[in-house]
Amino acid sequence: MTLRTANADDLDAIMALERASFPTDAWSEAMMREELASRHGRYLVLEEAGRLIGYGGIRAVQGGTDADIQTIALVEDARGRGRGRGLLRSLLTEAGERGAREVFLEVRADKPIPQALYVSEGFVEIARRPNYYQPDGVDAIVMRLDLRGWLAEHSGMDVVGSASEIRSESASENPDAPTPAESPTLDRVPTAVSEAGACT
Repeated sequence: MTLRTANADDLDAIMALERASFPTDAWSEAMMREELASRHGRYLVLEEAGRLIGYGGIRAVQGGTDADIQTIALVEDARGRGRGRGLLRSLLTEAGERGAREVFLEVRADKPIPQALYVSEGFVEIARRPNYYQPDGVDAIVMRLDLRGWLAEHSGMDVVGSASEIRSESASENPDAPTPAESPTLDRVPTAVSEAGACT
């Protein structure tokens, strides 16, 4: 298994998984291309046997105090094996290396599994946005993580794919044992994020 920084050559595979994971509110190809190219964020892809099985992205302006998890998605047969948690932790590590102190995200209210994953990593609910996800009319749960506390807690952990060392790793080397809270398909911020990286 390989976790690495996404590039423009990954766009087609990312978009195929994007449309499968978010059939009613998938980002456009143009939006995703801009995300991959932005210096204010970082996207990672997870590959297995040469096949893209997941991706995740974070918006974290260098030197800013907050960051946003934009998206995490996995193919169906890669779910429940710690992959979502590994991607999430790698993105959180990247945010910390860019200077963020807090991380925000929004998750659909009708997706208890990703909610449980986020809570297990220390995110707490701070607000709800009624009918945020369209056209489904589903509420968004806004969550926040004290990143400084999270980094202190995980300082001795070999976080998969940290910003300092994106590397290959077999499932047996993954420090995260899968739990029932592992995410199948996580959520993301479906609208633009400000330059400061705050949720909008």
